[in-house]
Amino acid sequence: MTVPFRRRREGKTDYRVRFALLKSGKTRLVVRKTLHQIIIQFIDYQEKGDVVKSATSSKHLKSYGWTLGPNTPTAYLTGFLAAKQAKKKNIGEAILDLGMQPPIKGSNVYAALEGVIDGGVSVPASEEIFPPEERVQGKHLAENTPTQFQKTKQAIERGVSS
Repeated sequence: MTVPFRRRREGKTDYRVRFALLKSGKTRLVVRKTLHQIIIQFIDYQEKGDVVKSATSSKHLKSYGWTLGPNTPTAYLTGFLAAKQAKKKNIGEAILDLGMQPPIKGSNVYAALEGVIDGGVSVPASEEIFPPEERVQGKHLAENTPTQFQKTKQAIERGVSS
């Protein structure tokens, strides 16, 4: 009997999916969510180990005026910011790597993906998986959230942090 790899036993890595992503030869767009933040990385494979080409988290949004925690608008804005930073490092296309997260239509992971695509990085995706525009803009949250969302998005577009 052979023992599976440690990360497979711990439920952290699905090696069949990882191998399929690596065969594409494209940069992987890795989106991870925690209880307190959303982390987005652009990662390339190398034999010695993966290389992070660009990374950002929702904590960086504070410098652009965003104050809310990890929700749908935060995920979108983090993706938008990550794409702007990736474009500066000549990353033009990627492929989404969800890891072991379940692919739930309209989830925060797909809101982040929509932000990356709107930010100018080409990632293959179907329009059906994205959350509704009202959720992305935060209309389901506090009354001033859509206004704050627009101001933060414009600040990211201009590259102006406060």
